[in-house]
Amino acid sequence: MELTTSSFFSFHILEELMADEEMNSTYSHQDFIFQGFPGISQSRLILILPFLSMYMTTVVANGVMIITILVEKTLHSPMYILICLLFFTNISYTHTIMPKFLIGLIFDANQISLTGCLVQMFFMYLAGCYESHLLVLMGLDRYIAIIMPLHYHRIMTRRTVACLLFYGLLRSLVLVFLIVYFASTVQFCRSSIIRNFVCENMSLLNLGCGDISKVQSVGLWVRMLVTAMDGTCILTSYLSILCSVRNTIVGRGREKAWKTCSTHLIVTMMTFFCGTSSSMVYRMSPHIPIDAQNLISLMSFEIPSNAHPIIYGLQTREIRNSLRKLCNKTKHGAWT
Repeated sequence: MELTTSSFFSFHILEELMADEEMNSTYSHQDFIFQGFPGISQSRLILILPFLSMYMTTVVANGVMIITILVEKTLHSPMYILICLLFFTNISYTHTIMPKFLIGLIFDANQISLTGCLVQMFFMYLAGCYESHLLVLMGLDRYIAIIMPLHYHRIMTRRTVACLLFYGLLRSLVLVFLIVYFASTVQFCRSSIIRNFVCENMSLLNLGCGDISKVQSVGLWVRMLVTAMDGTCILTSYLSILCSVRNTIVGRGREKAWKTCSTHLIVTMMTFFCGTSSSMVYRMSPHIPIDAQNLISLMSFEIPSNAHPIIYGLQTREIRNSLRKLCNKTKHGAWT
């Protein structure tokens, strides 16, 4: 009887432990903490000034370029509309990432809810995917302008450009929705600490329990699909342009075509290189300190956004002249 009672209580305790374990394995965190830069957490205020400066530079420089293109009627052509939208995606990109990051540095408030994390991920990837589409359209625009100059205005009408832009937005929404939707189905029971400063897909999924290989593969395939499709279109466009310029165009026309294409190529190569670098860093995360990972990732976000208006402002004569004209008007208005 004594043995039976003891066995009963042992079985009951084991049953409770198994129930607790099952409950823990099905528990999913709803709030997370960004790890950020743990190596310099005590000196995090040092980071505020440089990163705040980068954030303000991105907003001001891209904003000035947008105003310049919108105000100057001579820049209302398809190419400059695409450049204007590129500046807009730069601002959207940095607004999605930097305010939360800077608040975390200033107030040591690195918490974020699961909903907030998914929303940030959605808009961050939406801006990145749409930026890639804009670079494709820029290559297409230059291809038609240089290869088929007599048919340019007949092909690149406002309706055509609007349809291409809408298609890019629709494609971006569908692909990004897939990433965010599958991420939302994961149970995050491993930890509530995100080894990042932003809700990047892989960083969040690493906290998931169970078999998340299918969910991870969705994000990987989407990124590969966008990179492969857009990269192939861009490469094909510019190779065709370069061959045509070398074989058929001479004199100042060749010089102008080379200069225009070189500006777009610099912007495209920088954007894709920074995006690829960020992805590769997280693939090699066990071999790279977390502070270095997050710094490289942050710079890969901010460098293109800061550099795009500088490159176009210096390399594109029409934008440079319009910017000078706008500055003169502003100065004259201020004095009068």
